[in-house]
Amino acid sequence: MSEWRKDPIVGRWVIISSERGKRPSDWANEPNAKGGGFCPFCPGNESKTPPEIMALRELTNERDVGGWTIRVIPNKFPAVNIEGEVNPKGYGNFDMMNGVGAHEVIIETPNHAYDLSDLSINEIEKIMLVYRNRIDELTKDPRFRYVLIFKNHGVAAGASLEHSHSQIIAIPIVPKRVSEELEGSKKFYQFKKRCIYCDVIKQEVATQLRVVSMTENFLTIEPYAPRFPFETWLLPLNHYSHFERMPEFMYKETASALKDALSRINLALGYPPFNFILHSSPIQDENLFHYHWHIEIIPKLTKVAGFEWGSGFYINSTSPESAAEYLTNIIQ
Repeated sequence: MSEWRKDPIVGRWVIISSERGKRPSDWANEPNAKGGGFCPFCPGNESKTPPEIMALRELTNERDVGGWTIRVIPNKFPAVNIEGEVNPKGYGNFDMMNGVGAHEVIIETPNHAYDLSDLSINEIEKIMLVYRNRIDELTKDPRFRYVLIFKNHGVAAGASLEHSHSQIIAIPIVPKRVSEELEGSKKFYQFKKRCIYCDVIKQEVATQLRVVSMTENFLTIEPYAPRFPFETWLLPLNHYSHFERMPEFMYKETASALKDALSRINLALGYPPFNFILHSSPIQDENLFHYHWHIEIIPKLTKVAGFEWGSGFYINSTSPESAAEYLTNIIQ
């Protein structure tokens, strides 16, 4: 029988309708090999991208040349523009502001054939530290309130280039989805004086019903009310409101948890397209007792259709308990 489930943080309802869907093993796709042809992100093509913002190189300090391991560049087709002032204003019943922001691309590896999960934990740790570096730098710009880090992997997930990369967008407003999490967790804290994410962690660890994996410092779960099949969350076990303000050792822990989660999803689902999103606290805020940074990974297995757009609810045909069991057992 189908179930309505309510997300305890944002209050969103989802329908878990296993009768409509497939068994977890039926989601698997065949791995897609990367194609050939020209790639502006490959070494030797540095002149084909905008001038780099930063890069990690061991043998030279020269910019926009080969020999890099990670490279950060402005997006050639940015959603927002770094120049100008925000200048908010009203127009009758409507509000508007200039499209100010920063839009950057992190080229995660010089190897065109590698996906993020193919990289070593140390290599992924360096990507996490680049994320931290860019957040710290963008925080210095008082125009920006939020820095969103995300990855689109595969055409179905919105990637325009197959070379492994992620993106950073700094903007003058807090995104709606993050605002909903902040508001929901703040209401919970005002009532119970506890972080709701910390409470979720304790409950999931106690029941083990939706736990995919756990280390000394990280928990990977299928959330109780997931919007999509195999939606996966990574959360630090200790409370940190800001990704960029963690102790140094936690970035390797983050890298290890991310590699493990992506490897499980790839093995279980046949290297699906996916999005991952890093939700952290607004960059200009002090440390928050009520909010807990986390990563959400969403494999692109279904499409959002009329019911979802019209209602704001989601229909998920795979229960998180089934997905967690399948992901847990995929690597032994």
